[in-house]
Amino acid sequence: MPVLVITGTGTEVGKTVTTAAVAAAALAAGRSVAVLKAAQTGVRPDERGDADEVARLAGPVTATELARFPEPLAPGTAARRAGMAPVHPREVAEAAAKLATEHDLVLVEGAGGLLVRFDAAGGTLADAARLLNAPVLVVASAGLGTLNTTELTARELRAREIEPAGVVIGSWPDEPDLACRCNVADLPEVAGVPLLGALPAGAGALHPAEFRTRAPEWLAPRLEGTWDAEAFRIREAP
Repeated sequence: MPVLVITGTGTEVGKTVTTAAVAAAALAAGRSVAVLKAAQTGVRPDERGDADEVARLAGPVTATELARFPEPLAPGTAARRAGMAPVHPREVAEAAAKLATEHDLVLVEGAGGLLVRFDAAGGTLADAARLLNAPVLVVASAGLGTLNTTELTARELRAREIEPAGVVIGSWPDEPDLACRCNVADLPEVAGVPLLGALPAGAGALHPAEFRTRAPEWLAPRLEGTWDAEAFRIREAP
């Protein structure tokens, strides 16, 4: 798995912190890691972007950002409004492929959900993943409504002949409600792929040293972690 694409089922589901956890676990396993942010929106030139945040939390990764647009909009819309050249899926694929020749693992983080448009032609992160022939890790929210968005994302991946690698819950609450606890069992069923982890709420606010130490606890062995999906399901069962 030299390239892993990471998408969310929507915005604010914990995609960047999950990317950082995957990077930290891979680094702890002795792998060299690059993180590619396909398009950064809503951040000024002097502010830290998502790739920078991954590097802060995870440690010594190669952090690359292809483009940055000032308004917090879909990349294609943000590029058009700023009068800037958009990012195209082929550029994302080419950059990731180059990084893969120099690193053991390349994590490609999207913007928002799978089908958020990068350019006027309707190019998306899914197109980049297809060009790379890379699996896609889906980051989902924990609570009510997540089953629908997760299943739709997994279905779209399969319709495009892209492998969904699994699902990670991007922010598991300290006091999960009934919907959250039921979703632990239901998410892998509706997505048709295993649950590969659950990050605790507030993980991104931890000190980087603690984040790096704990990251493998939140991820399954397939992602270089020690998290046990069955034990988690039993513990959180309603």
